[in-house]
Formats: sequence, structure tokens, C-alpha cells
Amino acid sequence: MTGRRRPSTVRTHTHTWSARIRALGTAVAGASLITGCGVIPGTSGGSPAPVTVMTFAPVGTNATNMPGMPAMAKAYARWVNSSGGIDGHELRVLTCNERNDSSAAADCARRAVKEDAVAVVGSYSQFGKEIMAPLEAASIPFIGGYGMSEEEFTSFLSYPVNGGQATLLAGNGQQLAPDCDRTALVRPDTITGDDLPDLIDAGLAHGRRGEAADVRAAEDATDYTKAAELARERAGDGGCVTAVLGEKTETFFDSYRRVPEDGRTIRVSSVLGSVGQPLIDSTGGKNGPFEGALLTGWYPVASDPAWKPMRDVIEKHAFQDDAIDPADPGVQTTWIAYTALKKVVEAIHEDVITPGKITNALDRGLKVDTGGLTPPLRWRYEDMLGAPGFPRIVNRDVTFQVVRNGRLVPERKGFVDVGKTLGA
Repeated sequence: MTGRRRPSTVRTHTHTWSARIRALGTAVAGASLITGCGVIPGTSGGSPAPVTVMTFAPVGTNATNMPGMPAMAKAYARWVNSSGGIDGHELRVLTCNERNDSSAAADCARRAVKEDAVAVVGSYSQFGKEIMAPLEAASIPFIGGYGMSEEEFTSFLSYPVNGGQATLLAGNGQQLAPDCDRTALVRPDTITGDDLPDLIDAGLAHGRRGEAADVRAAEDATDYTKAAELARERAGDGGCVTAVLGEKTETFFDSYRRVPEDGRTIRVSSVLGSVGQPLIDSTGGKNGPFEGALLTGWYPVASDPAWKPMRDVIEKHAFQDDAIDPADPGVQTTWIAYTALKKVVEAIHEDVITPGKITNALDRGLKVDTGGLTPPLRWRYEDMLGAPGFPRIVNRDVTFQVVRNGRLVPERKGFVDVGKTLGA
């Protein structure tokens, strides 16, 4: 038998018959392994071992919720497993409710470690420190997070697929600069929200505009009338009001449209994820408050043909799950993150996938083609932005969109690189 040490001395002829029978049994068992009977799955000669990953996001909270992200992950798994898995590996997806809570976020990360996940994929959390500490201790990579926390762009185990809030806000400022004399930014009064004014100011400066007025608002408020009134006052005639409150942006603009008109012309704006086509439709379409609104996103508009593969998977494998909106950037980010995971597992092409093999493949320059949804993604050192606070951004592109006749359409064709705006 291979791997068995030879005895250093010759045994005497004192073996009993029972010892000889035990030896024969051992030899037979060994032969069965060599010939393939009883091969352990995932070892050499067996079938590829399952690949276990986790996707977490807040669900059912009073602040921003992202139920479409874990739902999209489950649909993706059903899709790939229906055709033999990823390179023969069954994809097992664990989901966890992050609850917009630091303790719950840490619990999700610790569960990923406990259940031997090889990666966290396409997830959402503001609590980067709480998430990355357990993952880093276990050397588990984080692929394609939503981009809400600083750690997603600083941790050596994070592989972002978009530029996070940094590129959205810098891009939004750059998009607004040509059309807005002054800008008022309505943002959450949180630690994460504290970074947003500097980012939008960088974009405004790119267009030689002054700083945006900073209007803080509670993340979980049920009425934003005072914030709306203050934003209109700060923007002034010919100005713009941009709101970045996640799910609560809808509540803000509901309050905003109820503020009495005063004759001033004020344009509204936001970023994708805070405003999308469903909200535009529900507030009156072309007759609603978002007609003419300027919006900044990471990806092409939801009607772009590049999204067809994702839409097909949702149609066939989501079982009419209402949580999955193909226009939701969280759903879109999850699709792109799992696209990256699939490319990595296929490139490794081994029976057992480990966290270390995934990080090695990514660090060594594996390129991920997302079918035009992003530029080709690669996480080598030379591909990273290197901007202060966001060194691991590899996708510095955004899209400029506008609402015309009640529909989100491109304001400008293709992607806009905001790397220089961020100081790279």
C-alpha cells in the first residue's frame, strides 16, 4: 500500500491465523479503494466535491433591505446545478440575514467559517470590520460585495466587482456638474454616510462646481419633510437635489413632492440602488417627480441586452420570487459576483476547491468577462485603482442615466471612468 512505512526488522514466524486474516482483510479493503470501489467523493478518482459559498444581506429591517441578493444566489445555484454544477461541482449556497446590525453581520461571517464556505459572494453590509475579521482569520475571500464598506476596498481578501459608493457618488457629482448651479446632498446620518459628501464634492470639482450642501437625515425615518425643505432651500433656483438613502430614498422623495411649489426650478437626482425603474413607475412615470432626473449607476440600464442571460435564469429558476427584481443593483451585483465565482472554479479545474485556491487564482490575474456588464475584471496589483481609502477598486466605471418619458435610458453611451475623479 502506498504511504505505508516498511518495517525495519523482519518479523519472526509467530503470526497467528487471526493476524493473517486481519491482514488479508486490510489488503482487500485497500484493493477496493485502488480499483475505485468506495472512493471518497472529492478525492482523486472521485466526483468533484461540492462548492459551498455564502451570500448575506439585510432582510425585513426598518432601513435598507436587499432580499433580492440571497434570492438571486439561490436561483443561480438552481440554474448551474440543473446542468451539472460548476465544472462538475454542485454549488451549495448558504444565505444569512445580516439585519443591518453589526452583531448579526459578524454572526453571518462566523457561520460562513463554521460551515466551511470557500467564499462569500455577492453580499451586502455596512459593517465591513465585523465581516472581514472572521473571514480574514479563516482566509475566506469576499467576491463581489455591494461596496458599502471601506474594508471591501482595503482587505487583501476582498475582490470587488464594482467601485462601490465611492464611484457612484463621485460619478453623480460629475454627472450633475454641467446642469446644476448648486447641489444639495441628502444622505444618511451614519458613519457610512459621513464619507459621501467628500465623494460627491470630488465629482463636482471635476466640473468646476463648488461643494454640495450636506443635508443629514435619519436612515430609518418615516417622513423627510424637513430634510426636503432644507435641501430645496440649499439647492436654490437652478440647482439640484440628490438623495442617497438606499431603500428610504423613496420615502424621501414622497416627502419632497409634498413640499409646496415656490416657483424655483430644481432638478432631482440619485444613484441606482436608491432609485430604479419600479420606483419611477410607482410615482407616476413621465408625470411623476423623477421625469428628467439624473441617475448614476454601476452597470448598463436594466433593459440592455447584456442582461438577457440573467433574466433568463430568473425566469426559469427563480420560481416567480417577488424578491428578485432584475433592475435592482443588488441582484445585478450578485449575478456578476457569481459569474466571477464560476470563472474561478472552472479555471482551477480540480476536484476539491478551497479558499486558498480561489484567492491564488484571483491574485495571479484570472480575467473575468461579464459579457459587457462591466469592463473585464482582474485583481492583479497593477489593475487596482490605488486611490486613498479605495486601493482595491478594479472597476472604476459608472454609467450616466436619465429618466425620459418615464423610462430610465442612457444619458451617455457606454461607461464613464471616474478613476481620476477619485484621485488615482
